[in-house]
Amino acid sequence: CTKSQALYELANHVVKGNLKHDQASNVLSDVIEFRDDMSSILADVFCVLDIETSCLEEKSKRDHFTQLVLACLYLVSDTVLKERLDPETLESLGLIKQSQQFNQKSVKIKTKLFYKQQKFNLLREENEGYAKLIAELGQDLSGNITSDLILENIKSLIGCFNLDPNRVLDIILEVYECRPEYDEFFVPLIESYMYMCEPQTLCHILGFKFKFYQEPNGETPSSLYRVAAVLLQHNLIDLEDLYVHLLPVDNAILEEHKREIVEAKQIVRKLTMVVLSSEKTEEKEKEKDKEEEKTEKPPDNQKLGLLEALLKVGDWQHAQSIMDQMPPFYATSHKPIAIALCQLVHVTIEPLYRRVGVPKGAKGSPISNLQNKRAPKQAESFEDLRKEVFNMLCYLGPHLSHDPILFAKVVRLGKAFMKEFQSDGNKQEDKEKTELLFSCLLNITDQVLLPSLTLMDCNACMSEELWGMFKTFPYQYRYRLYGQWKNETYNSHPLLVKVKAQTIDRAKYIMKRLTKENVKPSGRQIGKLSHSNPTILFDYILSQIQKYDNLITPVVDSLKYLTSLNYDVLAYCIIEALANPEKERMKHDDTTISSWLQSLASFCGAVFRKYPIELAGLLQYVANQLKAGKSFDLLILKEVVQKMAGIEITEEMTMEQLEAMTGGEQLKAEGGYFGQIRNTKKSSQRLKDALLDHDLALPLCLLMAQQRNGVIFQEGGEKHLKLVGKLYDQCHDTLVQFGGFLASNLSTEDYIKRVPSIDVLCNEFHTPHDAAFFLSRPMYAHHISSKYDELKKAEKGNKQQHKVHKYITSCELVMAPVHDAVISLHLPKVWDDISPQFYATFWSLTMYDLAVPHNSYDREVNKLKVQMKAIDDNQEMPPNKKKKEKERCTALQDKLLEEEKKQLEHVQRVLQRLKLEKDNWLLAKSTKNETITKFLQLCIFPRCIFSAIDAVYCAHFVELVHQQKTPNFSTLLCYDRVFSDIIYTVASCTENEASRYGRFLCCMLETVTRWHSDRNIYEKECGNYPGFLTILRATGFDGGNKADQLDYENFRHVVHKWHYKLTKASVHCLETGEYTHIRNILIVLTKILPWYPKVLNLGQALERRVHKICQEEKEKRPDLYALAMGYSGQLKSRKPYMVPENEFHHKDPPARNAVAATVQNGPGGAGLPASLTINAAKLEESTAEETDKLKEKTQGAVKVIIKAANATPKVTTSNGNSASNSKIIKEKDDKEKSGKEKDKEKKEKTPAAIPEAKALGKDGKDKPKEERANKDDKTRETKEKTPKSDKEKEKAKKEEKTPKDEKSKTVVTNAESKFAAEKEREKEPSRERDVAKDMKSKENIKGGEKLSVAGSLKSPVPRSETSESEREQKRRKVDTHSSPSHSSTVKVSIHYINHTTPALSKSKEREVDKKDLDKSRERSREREKKDEKDRKERKRDHSNSDREVPQDSTKRRKEENGTTGSSKHSKSESPSDSPRSNEKEKEKNKSKSSGKEKGDSIKPEKMEKSSSGSKKEYLWHLRN
Repeated sequence: CTKSQALYELANHVVKGNLKHDQASNVLSDVIEFRDDMSSILADVFCVLDIETSCLEEKSKRDHFTQLVLACLYLVSDTVLKERLDPETLESLGLIKQSQQFNQKSVKIKTKLFYKQQKFNLLREENEGYAKLIAELGQDLSGNITSDLILENIKSLIGCFNLDPNRVLDIILEVYECRPEYDEFFVPLIESYMYMCEPQTLCHILGFKFKFYQEPNGETPSSLYRVAAVLLQHNLIDLEDLYVHLLPVDNAILEEHKREIVEAKQIVRKLTMVVLSSEKTEEKEKEKDKEEEKTEKPPDNQKLGLLEALLKVGDWQHAQSIMDQMPPFYATSHKPIAIALCQLVHVTIEPLYRRVGVPKGAKGSPISNLQNKRAPKQAESFEDLRKEVFNMLCYLGPHLSHDPILFAKVVRLGKAFMKEFQSDGNKQEDKEKTELLFSCLLNITDQVLLPSLTLMDCNACMSEELWGMFKTFPYQYRYRLYGQWKNETYNSHPLLVKVKAQTIDRAKYIMKRLTKENVKPSGRQIGKLSHSNPTILFDYILSQIQKYDNLITPVVDSLKYLTSLNYDVLAYCIIEALANPEKERMKHDDTTISSWLQSLASFCGAVFRKYPIELAGLLQYVANQLKAGKSFDLLILKEVVQKMAGIEITEEMTMEQLEAMTGGEQLKAEGGYFGQIRNTKKSSQRLKDALLDHDLALPLCLLMAQQRNGVIFQEGGEKHLKLVGKLYDQCHDTLVQFGGFLASNLSTEDYIKRVPSIDVLCNEFHTPHDAAFFLSRPMYAHHISSKYDELKKAEKGNKQQHKVHKYITSCELVMAPVHDAVISLHLPKVWDDISPQFYATFWSLTMYDLAVPHNSYDREVNKLKVQMKAIDDNQEMPPNKKKKEKERCTALQDKLLEEEKKQLEHVQRVLQRLKLEKDNWLLAKSTKNETITKFLQLCIFPRCIFSAIDAVYCAHFVELVHQQKTPNFSTLLCYDRVFSDIIYTVASCTENEASRYGRFLCCMLETVTRWHSDRNIYEKECGNYPGFLTILRATGFDGGNKADQLDYENFRHVVHKWHYKLTKASVHCLETGEYTHIRNILIVLTKILPWYPKVLNLGQALERRVHKICQEEKEKRPDLYALAMGYSGQLKSRKPYMVPENEFHHKDPPARNAVAATVQNGPGGAGLPASLTINAAKLEESTAEETDKLKEKTQGAVKVIIKAANATPKVTTSNGNSASNSKIIKEKDDKEKSGKEKDKEKKEKTPAAIPEAKALGKDGKDKPKEERANKDDKTRETKEKTPKSDKEKEKAKKEEKTPKDEKSKTVVTNAESKFAAEKEREKEPSRERDVAKDMKSKENIKGGEKLSVAGSLKSPVPRSETSESEREQKRRKVDTHSSPSHSSTVKVSIHYINHTTPALSKSKEREVDKKDLDKSRERSREREKKDEKDRKERKRDHSNSDREVPQDSTKRRKEENGTTGSSKHSKSESPSDSPRSNEKEKEKNKSKSSGKEKGDSIKPEKMEKSSSGSKKEYLWHLRN
């Protein structure tokens, strides 16, 4: 460009005259040598200047130009100048003669060149030439004819007949279209022919051919597509050149794709919309019109046609580049293209499929190769698959559905690869390759196989085929694939969007009509739908189940037509539904688990049991939830284990079922569960395998055990206590159920291999001790039995002794390491009271080891006999079936009998072992009381609430330890502690724990009731057993002294006291208004109903209080109302079995003593039977008042004390305490001495008096209590019969009783005072308010003697001044206003005062107890002497008084110098109460113990002074 410009400027200067033409020509001649084309450039410059100068008027410039050209003629040839310069200029230059002539000549030449036909392109113009051409191309080509030969002939024809070469090429293509089988001839021919043409000619000719068919109704023939495809494959044309000639344009294709998506979404919207019936017909008509419009033929898509042809000829590269120009899956959504691509894949995978994919025994139809060297290389290995085939499949996408056979082949190849992948132990490189292949296979599955299955029309075979590959994947990969399939795949393509909507629509249709009656047809429909679209179907079904739980059974039954893949997808859908973050796991009231979760859990259990679904995913999900501190989903595990293994966990078991559960496995299955659990063998095996294969057995156990305690803190939060309790129970129950499943299903090796030792469980895994032993227990049992079997085999001896010896040896071998291991679980001082051996023995045994449930075995055997008889009698049953059923029953019967025999032998061996062990169980390093505390704390209480069977076990174990005459074990203390302190235990239980605790109490009460029922039974089972010793010694049982044993009558008094304690605790819980207290006590009461209440007045007290709960809670808390109503109804039905108090235990002790005993009785009148009659009645009434007026009560108690203190002068005794009761005592003494001395003497002589006195001597408080209770009962009866006239009789009776009581009381003085104080401490504040009332009631019962006390409450005036009428009024008042809390009367105030120092009480009491135990024997003789003197003095005092003022009370006052509070008591209770109140006050001041009604042995320091101190202390304690 710059050179031509320079030449132009040079020439321009010549034209303008600035430069001479010869100079310019010299320059140009020099320049021209630099480049070959310089002359041509110079000619162009002259051409431009020629045009410019010809237009100028200045002739000089034109002349200059002419001169320049002439000077340069030697530089540019004439020919070039003739081409470029104007004819006139040429004439002026002399290059031509005449310009006009020159013009004419050029016109002629052009006409000849361009307008005269020299080649013919129409057949009719040169029909012979073209006919010969067609004949040449159409001849038989099978011989030796080659393309080169034909090409030469064609050239000859073109030359001979002047044929148009382009038309000849066109005819060659047309003949090729008609003879497609001769690729090998035509392709080389065209290739050779193209050397004579321009490169674009072939592409243009093809383009013109395609354009010809682009008319509105034109249809491009497939032969043309094929020719174009072959030419493309052989690179004779470029795709880019041809692509522009094809229609439609890419933008139109994109628009069409978008329109399809919109239409699909509209269809979905229509299907999900609720259309009214009137609108439905209109909608259908519109849809029909649209469909008709659509049926019009769509315009021909030449791009897709060419693509199909490319695929058919195997030109994958060009086909791929065309598909890349289009939206994803647009091309393959056209069936012909999908099928063509499938065919190409068929061919490509054929060799590999034949080698590894063909199933055994299948022939298959081989696919012939493409006769095309340029087609993709066939796959010989899995690596080849990855390179080519997987890519092709990805372009196919969901449209592989058009070729199910190819689908199956791909899946089988995947299966073969997985087999190789799993068994691969090759080098690292190979491993990397296979890993890459595996990920490619997963991609193919996700993008191709699953979407294709969706579009297949219910092809169950494909589903099963796919499962063959899927089952080789770990469940994590499978579930990921299902998740993608369900949540993403369906949105990737318009067709899939439609299918999803149609599936949901169909699912709705089926589910609306599903009932129990049409399960089969509906099941078939569900099955059909599920083969292709399981995720969508199950998602909808599960959403319905979550709303309507009555669908569960029909749905489960209808799923029997599913394929294995569908079952697996169902498991995934269930887990996804459970994990749904948008769903709340609890109801809006925040107290119960949501119903959707309960429904899903129930469905889970049923479906996993019935169908062979893999459990690993579900179990892992539960484990993951537990790891995250969430226990809601344990509900699922609970249901699954219950349904699959038949292990039920319910608190509603009957006692018969519980009894059956203590037998062998067969008995459990037959009689232990609500439903007959049959056919669980396979399902439980599946569950076991899933747990073991994925190592989830122990982790789940440990997670549950840890989560159980974590529920309160991790999940409790601000949740309602009821829900927290429910979650705790669910966690605990599932642990028990799951542990039970493992114990009964895992082999010994599996179990021992997986469960670590007890110390590791507790210390390293932080498993709670009860759960750790629960998990280890089966291991010990397995271990012992296997060792025992080994020893039996080693030494063949059949003697029973030999067997027992071997059993004990095997126990020692197994348990010795356990004994060592448990030492680390507790502080060293724990083992001062109980031995590790005892602890381990308790925790390692079960009910199966302790007793054989003969009744249960008999019951089940009888049932089978009845069944067999029914089978015989059944005439309709076919003989074959009869025979089978009878054989089944007989086999079952034999199994049960064999099992019973086996268990019997086992129990005998265990008992022998325990007999040998028992002497080392309890170490007498501290008090029996401390031993019992540890036993209850570490053994009984944790285990009795663990499970229902454990509750029964604990009660039986206590009885067993008693029966074994275990040294240092006090049965009485143990029972006393259990029955006396139930408030705190009940209040801290969850709902299910309360039920189990109730069972435990029920079994304990059953034993106690049996002993209470018959003297002979008592004498036989308890008479001279060390557990019933009433003297507590630190050392072992010397067993010689019958007097140290608790006699039958005293035991009956003690049992009555326990019943009273239970009543008091029950009323207290019902009074609180607390949800947990009320619910739990009602549950406990319901459980112990068979044995409590037995005493009529206690039953009435409970009944009234429960009735009140029913009224109060009816609107507020319906669940409490339901519980209370249930209990109330059952309680009423038990009324006929209740007995009056005097039948429950004899109430003939002296009235005076009875009153004194009341004071001793401690908090709430807890123990003395005498006051019980009053107390029970009071129990109901006071409850309502107690809760409302707690403050008034407590204040009242203090006021009463102060009032009493002011009312009487204080007398300082040697102890320094003020005895405010002196006046009253004297009055009482005076009155009673005169009237009762004779009676007393008589009573002393009677034999009955001696044992009583003796017992009282040992237990300063026991006897008075019993006597008082008896007296109270009788007096109440008489009072009711004869309001006024019988009063005198009452007095006389009581006076007769007093001598006896006095005797006993003289012995008891010091002890009584202390126990009285302790009881007062124990008394609840609520009872203080009612002190006065109680006193009145007691005065009425006891006659005139009590009125004086009541009088003294109001004023210091002596009792004698109170009028008879006043007494009568009071008596009536008492009859109408009895209240449970009043029974506590005197005790209450003292309890209130001492309540502030609970911490001191236990430690002091312990010290006192130890001193008592050490010194009791030394002092017993001195005390007896002293007691004799006391008795004599009391007799004198008693005879001097008109009323029943107990002499021992005065004596006690003198000895113990009652504190200020005692005066109040003397007033409030009765004359005989006052001495005791003094004792209580004194004890309060001395021991400062809290008012707990614990069963600790008596610990006040004063006890040391009482005669036979330890025994007295013990008896008092028991009765309190």
